[in-house]
Amino acid sequence: MGAQRPRLGMAGRLPMRSPGRPPVARREHRQRFWKAIARGLSSEDAAVVCGVSPAVGARWFRQGGGMPSTSLAPLSGRYLSFTEREEITVLKAQGCGVREIARRVGRSASTISREVRRNAATRGGLLEYRATTAQWHADRRGKRPKVAKLAGNHALWEYVQDRLAGRVTTPDGTAVPGPEVRWIGRRHGRRKDRRWARSWSPEQIANRLRVDFPDDGSMRISHEAIYQALYVQGRGALRRELTACLRTGRALRVPRARTRGRGKQFLTPEILISQRPAEVADRAVPGHWEGDLILGLDSSAVGTLVERTTRFTMLLHLPRMHGHGDQARVHNGPALAGHGAEAVRDAIASTITTLPQQLRRSLTWDQGAEMAQHAQLRINTGLAIYFCDPHSPWQRGTNENTNGLLRQYFPKGTDLSKHSPGDLDAVATALNSRPRKTLDWKTPAEALDELLSNPSTAGGVATTP
Repeated sequence: MGAQRPRLGMAGRLPMRSPGRPPVARREHRQRFWKAIARGLSSEDAAVVCGVSPAVGARWFRQGGGMPSTSLAPLSGRYLSFTEREEITVLKAQGCGVREIARRVGRSASTISREVRRNAATRGGLLEYRATTAQWHADRRGKRPKVAKLAGNHALWEYVQDRLAGRVTTPDGTAVPGPEVRWIGRRHGRRKDRRWARSWSPEQIANRLRVDFPDDGSMRISHEAIYQALYVQGRGALRRELTACLRTGRALRVPRARTRGRGKQFLTPEILISQRPAEVADRAVPGHWEGDLILGLDSSAVGTLVERTTRFTMLLHLPRMHGHGDQARVHNGPALAGHGAEAVRDAIASTITTLPQQLRRSLTWDQGAEMAQHAQLRINTGLAIYFCDPHSPWQRGTNENTNGLLRQYFPKGTDLSKHSPGDLDAVATALNSRPRKTLDWKTPAEALDELLSNPSTAGGVATTP
């Protein structure tokens, strides 16, 4: 029995074959999705904004590696829009001819004729025109696949691959494999072994190419193109698991607007360090403090307060709460480790109120969640509170220096909860009785006493604690 001949369609031609099932959304949906991502929205919220399900939005973000998978530029007026295709569908269903449709849509008759013929639905072998299917055909036909630069230049690919993921070697050239780490498709966990590699950043690779190949124009690539080769699936260049060689180790790229939106919700521009009075910076007026937490084993902590002018130090006792280590923490309940927002607020209030009013002017802290109760603390103590910029410990230089001195008594990796309030007072006394070069070899306690005994310097009130 011979092979069956293909069934002929209209005009004796082979029927048009459908390329498959249309996607769940059109190009404009994806554009709205990635524009929402650029504004800092989560994948789920961006999906709702563009009119698709949260699961679809999460899949788009994961497949794109956190980077837009379509151009965000508006469609040129040269091409038919989806709105025009919807109008064509309605007019064609009403029995209008090609020239009538062209007149109403404002396009040439040849454009409408070609649109109806080329982008018709063909799943059943019939030329039925539907706007959604026509838009899908147009988007699919409009793609212009371009070979990625790394995929088309093997020498450049080898250079980038070696600098990014090449083996770590000893000075004599012997390869050192490092820990065996399995790729799990997401960012490495905290305090976990990471893959050892040369781990040049894409920016280092892109700029070093000009040094190593000054006369070879083909050995050029931007750092953004390297990131795209890593994060965007289907680029045909670098495998996604090589993102583990980047310093951050992120399996998905995080949009800048999303990182800017990760700040603490209790912060407002009015309480950032940029709004702090100028008198705090020059250390001429006492009563301005810097604070932080020293962390130890099993999330134990000790609070530190340092006065900027005299370097006088006060330590906060933060004992663990009942049930720590024995019961699971209640969602949105108190931090059983003892350094939650309420515990830190009460510890600062009980300590700072032992000082006279002129020594309670301001407190500068980092953006830790333990200061979420700063508004209530200000009401209780009258202390103006300011927060440093993210990742800027130098803005609390006095406190950071003091914390380094305190590590002599509270080493990293030790349990700080074993120290009683008396122990903390003894350590604070030891620091406050050390002569300091910055105080002309006076001790912080002597400098504080001198300020309190001088009305003009202490703010006009000669009051001692």
